[in-house]
Amino acid sequence: MSAAGNLSRVAEFVLTGVSDRPELQIPLFFVFLVIYGLTVVGNLCIVTLASVDAQLQTPMYYFLRHLAIINLSNSTVIAPKMLVNFWLTKKTISYYECAAQLGGFLVFIVAEIFMLSAMAYDRYVAICSPLRYLAVVSPRLCRLLVALTYLQSLLTALTVLSCVFSVSFCASNVINHFYCDNVPLLALSCSDTYIAETAVFTFSGTNLFFSMTIVLISYFNIGLAILKIRSSEGRRKAFSTCASHMLAVVVFYGSLLFMYLQPRTNHSLDTDKMASIFYTLVIPMLNPLIYSLRNKDVKNALKRFLANPGQLIKLIKIEN
Repeated sequence: MSAAGNLSRVAEFVLTGVSDRPELQIPLFFVFLVIYGLTVVGNLCIVTLASVDAQLQTPMYYFLRHLAIINLSNSTVIAPKMLVNFWLTKKTISYYECAAQLGGFLVFIVAEIFMLSAMAYDRYVAICSPLRYLAVVSPRLCRLLVALTYLQSLLTALTVLSCVFSVSFCASNVINHFYCDNVPLLALSCSDTYIAETAVFTFSGTNLFFSMTIVLISYFNIGLAILKIRSSEGRRKAFSTCASHMLAVVVFYGSLLFMYLQPRTNHSLDTDKMASIFYTLVIPMLNPLIYSLRNKDVKNALKRFLANPGQLIKLIKIEN
C-alpha cells in the first residue's frame, strides 16, 4: 500500500517514550537534557578544533571531524523530540515526521558504522606503513571514503525507509519506543512485513559485516605490527595512537551487536529501547570525551584555541 494509503488510516503514531511512569518524566528529562547538551558542546568542539587548528589538519582528524558531525546529527534527530515528549501526556508524532526521523536515524547510524571503518583503515596505515602514511591516505582518498560513507548511508536509508513505509498500519498506532525505529514500527503492521523485514535484516547485516571486516582486519594487522616492535616504549606509543579509536569501536559495535544478534525468542522491544539509548544518545556524548581525554593533540589544540579564539573569526572571514 502506498504512503498515501497508509496516511488515510494512520495519520499519527504515539510514542511510549523511555518510561511510562509519570514520576520519572521530569528527572529523565533533565538527565537526557544534560546528555544532549554535552553531546552538542563536545562534538561542536571537535568540529571546531579540527577545522581551525593547523596541527589537526591530518587524515585522522579529518575523519574525526566527520564522526563528530555524524554523532551530533544522529543525536539531534532523536533528542529534541524525545525531550519535548517528557512534558506531554500524549507523545504523538505525525506519519511523515516519523518517516523523516527514521530516515535521519538510518542515514547517520550507517554513516557512523562506515566512518569508524575508515578511521580503522587510517590507523592501520599510520602504524603499519608510517613512512608512506600521507602518500597512501591522501586528501583525495579521504574525500572519497567520506563520500562513499554518506552515499551508502543514503542508499540504505532510502531503501529501508521505502520498504518499512510500504506496509499497512491500520490497527494500533502505539510505538513501543522513544523514537520511530523500524523494528517497533513493523510490529504494528497489519500486512505482510516479509519484504520489509528482509530489507532491514539484509542491509543491517551487510553493513555490519563489511564494516566489521575492515575493522577486524585493520586491527589484526595493527596488533601484529605492534608485537614486532622491540622496545616497550615504541609499543606503548603505537598502541596509544589507536587506543581511543579502539575504545570507540568496542563501545559502538558492542551495543549494535547486542541488539541485532539477539535470538528472536529472546528479542524484547524494551531491551532494544535500552540499547538504542546507548548508541543514539550516550555514545555521541562519549566519543568527544574518548578522543579528547586520551589525545594530547586535541587537548593542546583546545588550549591554543582558548588562548586565541580569534582564529575562528579569521577562518570564517577567509572562507567567506
